[in-house]
Amino acid sequence: MQTLAHWGGGSGPGPWILFVPLIWAAVVIGAVTVLRRTARRGRGVPWRPVGVERPAGDSPLAVLGRRFASGEIDEDEYWRRLSVLEEQFGRTGRGGGTA
Repeated sequence: MQTLAHWGGGSGPGPWILFVPLIWAAVVIGAVTVLRRTARRGRGVPWRPVGVERPAGDSPLAVLGRRFASGEIDEDEYWRRLSVLEEQFGRTGRGGGTA
């Protein structure tokens, strides 16, 4: 019975050995492509479409403002949470007051 290692009656590995470098080349090219796409976007997700970015309103202050505007929290709760955020992250860029 012939095996792949002795294809065609010879004692050599046969032409199938050419696929080994092709498989390694495909693995290396795929890894380089994934790493380049990840680095280009800078967010670590290589499969995100090019035009899709993180919404600008995802900051804690923006979320707090949206919750206040939609009525989820009242004014007292808004100011209390805002003061906690200012203590954690520093001044928020609001006008007036001292730093």
